[in-house]
This record gives sequence, structure tokens and C-alpha cells, in this order.
Amino acid sequence: MSLFIVRNALVVDADQILKDLLATVLKPGEWAIHYVPTNNAALLATVSKAFELIITGERTSAKEDVTLLRKIRATRPHTRVIILTHESTPEDVLAAMREHAFSFFSKSYAPEQLANMIQLAIDAPTWDDGIELCSATPEWIHLEVRCQVRTADRLLQFMKEITDIPEEERVQVGMAFREMLLNAMEHGGGLDPRCYVEVEYVRAKRMVSCRISDPGPGFTLDEISHAAIANPPNDPVHHAKVRDELGLRPGGFGILMAQSLVDQVIYNQDGNEVLLVKYLDQPKENPAQKEQAQPQPAAHPKTA
Repeated sequence: MSLFIVRNALVVDADQILKDLLATVLKPGEWAIHYVPTNNAALLATVSKAFELIITGERTSAKEDVTLLRKIRATRPHTRVIILTHESTPEDVLAAMREHAFSFFSKSYAPEQLANMIQLAIDAPTWDDGIELCSATPEWIHLEVRCQVRTADRLLQFMKEITDIPEEERVQVGMAFREMLLNAMEHGGGLDPRCYVEVEYVRAKRMVSCRISDPGPGFTLDEISHAAIANPPNDPVHHAKVRDELGLRPGGFGILMAQSLVDQVIYNQDGNEVLLVKYLDQPKENPAQKEQAQPQPAAHPKTA
């Protein structure tokens, strides 16, 4: 008779919606879910028991949850922590990334998005992050990302939380970024977890840009017959035949999709570095600021 190890999860201040969701993802008999009311109670629980997954409560601020995360990882460095919060700033998200949170949710999200992230957390046999911040401010983020699809999905959720552009543009940039990031991981890094992709995100007043650099030798358009962008005008599905012959997964539309979603897709000479640029609408001018900006009439010199 083989022994079956039950895995432990700790959840802070869970409402019924979260409890119902967890019951569908963390199967009874495989997982023991422990509920506590506060962050302090969660910290005390981790002293006596190791938890493979911890989910914070939505009613605490991100700052409180990052503090909890820091204390937990000081003694339990491999614990996967997903932060749920009602209040956060881009600085809070960056702080969570520095402390190696597994994921972060504050803006409105569909339950299936959280369920998918929990599934990612529990499926990974081993975990030591894979997202390394080299330097970061909310306006300029430089990081390195392991060449794994699940790491890409985690990064996309963090970037969704950090990005403060209008919803339509945020979705467009996110989709283009995902396609180019996965291309870099698959074709440049060979989905080898020992390899990393370098990413930079810059938020200017009227523009966002994402630079992705992969460790591969690069490519030219003549060498990517497996991509839709290289299709002859009279054969729009030619790349699908090539991908099938090469044993590649269905797809190949990444570059074309990115070009349709952002304003510029610029490759370097070698083809192993790409820059995505999205221009934003001019921000509305504050009437008070506009009035202050009006040039004042020059004072007339006093005459004797």
C-alpha cells in the first residue's frame, strides 16, 4: 500500500466565492486547505507548518501583504505566495516581484484567471521564481525571464498590474508583448529553462515600449518560412504546411499579430531583439494648468 502525501495550502480571509473556486482547483484528498482570518494568523501558522501555496486576503492592502510575504520567505523561501489585494500601486507590484511573489491580483479579474494561476503554481514540480528584476521603477523596468511558458504567463499578470494605460491599449500591448515574448522563448531560447530572455518596459507620457532580447542567434525573414509574415501573397496558409513538416505547434502569426496591435515592431540587425512601440492619445489638459500656462502680458516699464 503506497502512502499518498496530502499537500497544504493556507488562505487568508477567504470569502465564499474564493472558497468555492479553491474547491474546484485544489482537489479534496490531495490538498488540505487551512483558512485563517488575518495576516498575523497566517504568519503564526507558517512557523509550525510548511505550506506549498499561500493566498492572501483581498481586504488587506498590497503593502501589508508584501510585508507578510517578506516575513514568510525569510523562513520558508520556496513557498508560492499569490497576493490578492483591494489596494495597490505599481510600486507595490514591483515590491512583490522583488520578494518573489508567485503572482499578484488587484484589478478586476475573472475567477478563471485566478484559477489558472493557482493551477500553474501547484503544477510546477520545483520552483525558484524565474523572474529577476535587474532594476525597476514604474516608468522603466528591466528584468530577465526564464524561457518557460508558465513563467511568461506569470510575468504577463505582473505587467498587467503595473501598466497604467487605458484598457484598450493595455489589452493590445499585452497581446503583442505575449506573442513576441513567447517567440523569443521558443525560437531564441528553445524553451530551455537554463536560458533567459531580457525584457525592458518603458512608460513615457504618450508612449509605451517593450524591448525583448533573446539568447538565440537571430533570424532573417528568408529563414522564417514557418511564420505567417513570410507567406507568399498567393498562399496565405503556406506557413502552416511548413510548421507541420517541421513538427512545430500550430501558430506562426505572432509577428503579424503584433504588427496589427502596436504602432511599430522593430527588429535589430541580427533578429534576436525586438522593440514594440505603442503611442497613446494625448492626455487631456487640466483647465487650471492651461490657464497657468498662458503667457502673461509683459509689464509696462514705469515712466517718469
